[in-house]
Parts: sequence; C-alpha cells; structure tokens
Amino acid sequence: MTMQNLHGRPVIIGGGIAGLMTALHLAPEPVVLISKTSLGQEASSVLAQGGIAASLGGDDSPDLHLADTLAAGDGLCDEKAVRRVVEAAPQAIEHLARLGAAFDRASDGTLLLGLEAAHSRRRIVHAGGDATGRELVRALADAVWRTPSITVLEGVEVRRLIVEDGEIAGVLAVGNGEAMTLSTGRVVLATGGIGGLFDHTTNPLGSFGQGLALAARAGAELADLEFVQFHPTALDGPRRPMPLISEAVRGEGAVLVDERGRRLLADTPGGELAPRDVVARGVWRELRAGHRVFLDARQCLGARFAERFPAIASLCREAGIDPALDLIPVRPAVHYHMGGVAVDAEGRSSLRGLWACGEVARTGLHGANRLASNSLIEAVTSAAWVAASVAAASPTANRRLRPAIVPPRPDASRIRPIASHALGIERDGETLAEAARTLAPIAFGYHAAFDPALVALMITIAALRREESRGSHFRIDFPRRDARSRSLRVTMGETLEAAAILSHTVPDTVPLLDRRV
Repeated sequence: MTMQNLHGRPVIIGGGIAGLMTALHLAPEPVVLISKTSLGQEASSVLAQGGIAASLGGDDSPDLHLADTLAAGDGLCDEKAVRRVVEAAPQAIEHLARLGAAFDRASDGTLLLGLEAAHSRRRIVHAGGDATGRELVRALADAVWRTPSITVLEGVEVRRLIVEDGEIAGVLAVGNGEAMTLSTGRVVLATGGIGGLFDHTTNPLGSFGQGLALAARAGAELADLEFVQFHPTALDGPRRPMPLISEAVRGEGAVLVDERGRRLLADTPGGELAPRDVVARGVWRELRAGHRVFLDARQCLGARFAERFPAIASLCREAGIDPALDLIPVRPAVHYHMGGVAVDAEGRSSLRGLWACGEVARTGLHGANRLASNSLIEAVTSAAWVAASVAAASPTANRRLRPAIVPPRPDASRIRPIASHALGIERDGETLAEAARTLAPIAFGYHAAFDPALVALMITIAALRREESRGSHFRIDFPRRDARSRSLRVTMGETLEAAAILSHTVPDTVPLLDRRV
C-alpha cells in the first residue's frame, strides 16, 4: 500500500495501550497507527508491573473505587470523569480477556486481585505476577496485527501536526531518514508521558512529552502540567530507565527501612500504602538527610518473592540482589504525568480534529495525584470513547499540503539536569524561575533540544503559577493547600510570554502558534 492510499484516514500516534486500543475500537474503519519503534517496544505501558484497577471483588464496588480515586487526587479530580471510568472498568477487564490477555487466576478460574497504596480493597488485576503491561501490550498488538483495517507504520516519528484554518490538516513525520506528510483531519495523540525529561525515571528515555510539544505547537490547550508523579520505589542503581519495584510489593507487606533497619513510615497514616506523593516525599527526605533507603520484603515474602514477582526478582538478581535474603535499595523516580492535553469526556482537545488518549491526556481522572493502577484502566476505557468520537467526526477533504521544514530529531539529554533540579519532589519559586530563564532561550531555538525544552518550560511555568502544595506538587515556599485552587490551563503562547517576562527579554521571533512546522 502506498502512502497516497493512506491520506484521509484517522492517524493514531503512539504504539502503547492507549494507541492500540483506540485503533482496535475504530475497526473496521481504516486507520493509520504510527509508532516510532516496533509496537510497544518503547511504550511505558510495557513497563507497568502492578496491574490494572477494577472493582471486581465481592467486598468492592465502583463507589469505593471512586472514593479512593478522589481521595488520592487531592481535590482536583473531575468526579464525573472518575465515575465514568470506574463504572466501565469491570467490563473493560472482560474485554481485555476476550482479546487474549492472560490475567493471573486462582485454580477455580477467578481473577487474583492485589492490593496497592491508597486502595481500600483488593482490586488490582495482574498478569504474569508483575508483568501486566507487557502482557496487555502483547495481546493488543497481536489483535492489531490481525485487524486488516489498521495500517501500522513502525519506525516512524511524527515531528509536527499541520494546522490550517484553525484545524488539523495533517502530520509531518520522518521514517527511514525521509520526511513524509499525511493529509488527515483526525489525529489521536497516544504518545505517553514525560519521564525522559528527568535523570531518575522509570519511563523510556524517549518519553519526553513529544505529544505535549506537538499539541502545544499546534495551538491546543494543556492542563495541570505541574503534577508529576514520582514513584517512591525505583531500584536505586545505574540502569536507565530505572527498574520499578512495584507498589504491589508493599501491598504484600514489604516495608521501607534505612541503613540501620529503622522503619521509616511507621508513624505515617497508611504507612507504606499511603498515597504515592506522601511516600515519595518521605523517602526523598531520608535520602536528602544522607540516609539510604531500602525495601525489606524478607519477612512478608521471603522465598516466595520470585514466584509472586518474577520480573522484579530477575531485575534484582541482575543488580546482585536476592530479594528473599537482601534489602532492596530504592529511591523515587518520575513515573507518571497527571497533566496533559486538556480534553473533554470524549477525548477532544481545544483544537478541532485533535484528540488525546492515555497519559498524554488530562481527562480529570487523576487530579493532583494518580491512584495506583488507574493509568492502564484509563487508557483502556478512554480509548473506546475517543474512538467513538473520532468515528462520528466528519472526515475533512484531503488537503494538498505544502512542503514543510522538518524539525530535528528531539534529544532531551541537555534538559534532564535542569528539569531534575527544578521540578523534583520539592520545589521552590526561586529555583523554578531560574529554570524558566534557562529553558526559554532553548525552547525559542531550533535544534534537537527545543521540543524537550518547551515541554519542561511549560511544566515549570505551571509549577510557578500554582502557589500552593497539593498532591504531587509540593512548594516549600507555599507548603499549605489553597482551598480556592482549581485546575490550571495553559497554551504555548502564554508560557512563552510568561518566560519572556521572567527573563526580562522578548525574543525577536516568538512562535506563539506554530501552525505549520
């Protein structure tokens, strides 16, 4: 099939769970699924260990799942969005099973349910013990390859969304070193998160927020960018991305201790199963004070560790650690982004023809702090609603796209030290302002770091604007929560104007709405 035959089809950007599910739900309508690697190879979905949340237990209900999600979100969740997801979750699990996902089950065939932080019930469905994301991507990718209406373009990276007359007109991409354009009036971003902007992350290093850069440069609104979730227990070592020590390990009874064996969270409400932001700050403060932090699973799991968590056990052994006998060194690492492209209940952005699904979208489900294992269920359930909206949208006539300049391949390495220093677990206005002044000229430029710099700058400006501490956003100069606070939306133009004011300079050319390239 030639590229000419693909013009006019909906284009889905991203090969993780959100992108795969959206493509499957759009069948039998012909669609194009673009992945910069082999399907799922660099998707954060593959690295998801703990599982996928749904109220399936006899003592559980969507109302309880709703309450736990709202509590974790610290006042910024959209309750309607939360209710819609938690009520759809049980059927979504059944749908995944029909697609071939092999969930862990008891001998009688019932699903095994795990417990994770801030959940009041066991409701975490898992696969392969601790390889849930990998199993879901496998099952969904197999289903995609079996679906003739889905054309997959692997090894292709979208560099820009093309906007004409205030709406999506196409995409500009690069594959095999060659530029290509696809004319389409319907694009779904499913590009994942921003962890690649940071030194310590559990995300693939290529996940620097490319979808946010694409949306922002096209003129779409973004929201809640300041809320970056740090997972409290990444395996502390040189490997990147950092291996995750799933929250489910603490759900089985593992505890956090320092180098002397002192339990760190004994006096914290919820202990090791307090919300992630609470646990991450506790671990960070111990590290900052010069202590080392370890996860101790010897008593609760011991020799059973490898059976319950085979992938984590293998990662530990590679680092010379036997979790049945040894303490596991851990530290917080960037794991998830609650902010994203501002979308409505159907995944529509403020820009006509652009939808977003999964981590790149801000749906209102997570608020200021994501409840463990709610990310995969959001991707699965939202994909159905996004696909229905895309299918219902009237296809636009194919446009004759003018040749466009291809931006350089993004490289976030220059940005990681800046973002890691300013946008960590604890923030302050002076450091944020200095980061904005450093990032602005990079974002204004035209080189490999300018898209990562733009994303980091937008997060920094959002963090400066939120003068309170809430959920994953903690300002040491504004340590209290402001009851009047609301979700914050921002555009690229507003970000660059704010950065210019901080820098006391206005660049000669500020691409406020880069509609072409």
